[in-house]
Amino acid sequence: MIPEPSAMDRSVGRRPAIARRAGLAAAAIGLAVAGWLGVHPAIARWSQAERAVDGSSLRVAAVVIGDVDRDVAAQGRVVAALHPTLYSPAPGIVTLSVKPGAAVTRGQVLATIESPALSSRLIQERATLGSLESELGRQQIAGRQARVKSKQNLDVLAVRHEAARRALRRTRDLGGQGVVPASDVEKADDDLAIAALELRNGHATSALERETESFERTTRRLAIDRQRSVVGDLERQVAELQIRAPFDGVVAGLSAQDRDAVAASQPLVTVVNLAALEIELELGENQAADVGPGTPAEIAYAGRVAAGRVVAIAPEVRDSQVRGTVAFAGAPPPGLRQNERVTVRLLLDRRTRVRKLPRGPFVEAGAGRSVYVVADGAATRRPVQLGVTSVSEVEVVRGLSAGERVIVSDTSAFEGADNVLLR
Repeated sequence: MIPEPSAMDRSVGRRPAIARRAGLAAAAIGLAVAGWLGVHPAIARWSQAERAVDGSSLRVAAVVIGDVDRDVAAQGRVVAALHPTLYSPAPGIVTLSVKPGAAVTRGQVLATIESPALSSRLIQERATLGSLESELGRQQIAGRQARVKSKQNLDVLAVRHEAARRALRRTRDLGGQGVVPASDVEKADDDLAIAALELRNGHATSALERETESFERTTRRLAIDRQRSVVGDLERQVAELQIRAPFDGVVAGLSAQDRDAVAASQPLVTVVNLAALEIELELGENQAADVGPGTPAEIAYAGRVAAGRVVAIAPEVRDSQVRGTVAFAGAPPPGLRQNERVTVRLLLDRRTRVRKLPRGPFVEAGAGRSVYVVADGAATRRPVQLGVTSVSEVEVVRGLSAGERVIVSDTSAFEGADNVLLR
């Protein structure tokens, strides 16, 4: 007899329902875990955040690699490198020949000074010069007359000396023959000695007269040279009564009216050369510490930039400002005007291939020692070391990596919180 197999039978109709419930339970658990993992960072941020701010009001920038220029920005004004003011050389009445804004050429008469006193003095000094020259001529004639007279006197003395010598010889011959007494011989000898003495004295006197004449002539010539110098200086002053343009340029302004009475050294006309322009600027005494002649500069005006360099920096500080002058590297760009305002950027140093951020209020807010790094909707305070600061950028020396995002706007509202939630 075959036993019944019912004991081996199993129920299979209800198993799929149990499996479905188990799968649903597992899916629910997975979703719960995933949800927890998704909200756990937010919950952690919420739990760790000390403050919460509106993220839309903040400016965020990424750390990038590039070059940073250490520079100084200043406002300057355009001035002509050549802008002399011409002065009145003497008191008188001025007659102006030009008007402000007029183009002038080198040597053109701009104004004329009528100075009767100076003109009269020139006439007087010329007369004095003529008188001295006349006296020199008279002295030269008198000197020639004296030389002729002295020569005549010397000739007479020489004849007398020769006659005395012959008389002595004859007397000695007659004395030897006993015709004349010895006293006559002695007298003839004395006459020869006297004639010789007079001849020597005549030569000495003639030499002194020539020396005196030469001295007098030299003295008069020196007086004439001095007077000629006085006349020449007055002629120069009279010639300068015509105020002439020192170069091609433009009349920038007049400091006197036509037919005004002016004093000596009174300013009259200012002439500028617009072909040679420079920039005058003022720097704070701290900014000027690293600026010197030769410092490269960029001059920005009307949306354009021109290269230049510092040519002068004042050695003194006035009202906490240091005055400097910047010249264009080449010819001045066209269109610039006297006293036009421009922006000058002085390039002090350049750092290449460094980490950098745009410059912003965050530098002052963190005193340059800390920044707020943005990640996952929160800003975390991090200590950093900043380096070179330019007008628009700042170097990051330590504490940040390229690509990290940093708040570059004002973070003083965070009040030094280490973690800030960005809504």
